[in-house]
Amino acid sequence: MTQILFGQSYFLRFDPKLWEAMQPYPPLGTLYAASYLREDGYAVALFDAMLAESEEDWAEALDQHKPEYAILFEDNFNYLSKMCLLRMREAAFTMIKMAKEHGCTVILCGADATDHTQEYIAQGSDFVLLGEGELTLGELMARLTGRSDAPFDSILGLTWIDEDGSLIRNSRRPDIRDLDGLPFPAWDLVDISRYEKFWRERHGYYSMNMVTTRGCPYHCNWCAKPIWGQRYNTRSPENVVAEMKWIYAEYHPDHIWFADDILGLKPGWIERFAVLVTQADVAIPFKCLQRADLINEKIAAALASAGCRTVWIGAESGAQKILDAMDKGTRVEDITTAVRLLQSYGIEVGFFLQFGYPGETWEDVRQTLQMVRDCAPDDIGISVSYPLPGTKFFERVKLEMGQVQNWVDSDDMAMLYRGSYPTEFYRILHGRVHHEFRLRHAWRKWDWNKIARTPYYLLGMARTEMRLRKIVRETAPNPKMLPETQ
Repeated sequence: MTQILFGQSYFLRFDPKLWEAMQPYPPLGTLYAASYLREDGYAVALFDAMLAESEEDWAEALDQHKPEYAILFEDNFNYLSKMCLLRMREAAFTMIKMAKEHGCTVILCGADATDHTQEYIAQGSDFVLLGEGELTLGELMARLTGRSDAPFDSILGLTWIDEDGSLIRNSRRPDIRDLDGLPFPAWDLVDISRYEKFWRERHGYYSMNMVTTRGCPYHCNWCAKPIWGQRYNTRSPENVVAEMKWIYAEYHPDHIWFADDILGLKPGWIERFAVLVTQADVAIPFKCLQRADLINEKIAAALASAGCRTVWIGAESGAQKILDAMDKGTRVEDITTAVRLLQSYGIEVGFFLQFGYPGETWEDVRQTLQMVRDCAPDDIGISVSYPLPGTKFFERVKLEMGQVQNWVDSDDMAMLYRGSYPTEFYRILHGRVHHEFRLRHAWRKWDWNKIARTPYYLLGMARTEMRLRKIVRETAPNPKMLPETQ
């Protein structure tokens, strides 16, 4: 009998946009937690919701493993877990109830559980781990299994209901600083062949995920940080390359996604990483995230040497006033320079674009469109500003928000507060930007299959532009949404 069954509540099938994109990655945060407890002598198993059909698969896993403890340890490296999509929250609630019906002690860890602890306790969870979970989980399991007699109120980062029915919330635990001391993720618990099959059938190659850091020290005021706050800890390049060697020897991936908020923030890290990768002959092509203002000639060259294929940048907006209002700390010129440098070394660049931030006008939108034209990134991802609990942005707009404060899935694109324009505007704008981007990209790459769709793209651009301008003319500005910097 398995002592502990780990799971998580992000079901790719419940997210139509990303199910169609079909770039699945196992829940890395969950695998770290499972590996941590297994190294401490516990018998663990994994329910991987990523490719599961529904919550009923979780019930089958409970029947199969008959665990004493059910731990929903969300993948804190997956930004969609941080967004707390409503469909996934519903799945977590269902899974909690199923586990309780099977007689399990239920433990939760994740961004949404940290932000909405009482709701998860109300659904039947026995304990909620606040923030980073491994060390807290280890102490809790020692207490529950009789290895330790430490009282619950001495376990940092723990929330539970006491005998009087009161919600007890202990102090947060300091983050793990020695990340090299953690065991590698428990990849052997994952059905690797199934992931590989999906990747090869859809994309012709197989990608796996890794992380080299935890956290982010920057202050973008829309970015929620319920797990690590403003703190940032880094694995050594030596430790990361050792894991790459192990992963390649065991699973032979064609590609790596480094899921860090920012890869290699420490001075000299990327350069040292590039040297070690070359020495170990494990320059696996990879994609990562970077800040535009951190890219210089030296960094671009080192990334290329290390095998970097794609860098995604949080460009957000082509309007400087919006970047300033976001406390982004970057300038539009930084974005332009970063793209030029990266592409000069053969590295593709993706832009994350964010529309609808308070105070954004039609002219600001046009500046973002112009930035995309001028920079010519290789890919784009578009969203509207999304208020997350614990952020300055959330506090600023919360009086504008209704009862619904989360998207159902990642393709929702609903405005959750009263911005400059209604939700319809941003959904049309999404199409407008993509029509032009795909048209220009097709001609830059001489992609004749897409070039043949030029009339479709041009017609789409014209129609959406007319609809957008009509909404702009008919929409009165929201005075509450003017940027604080003006």
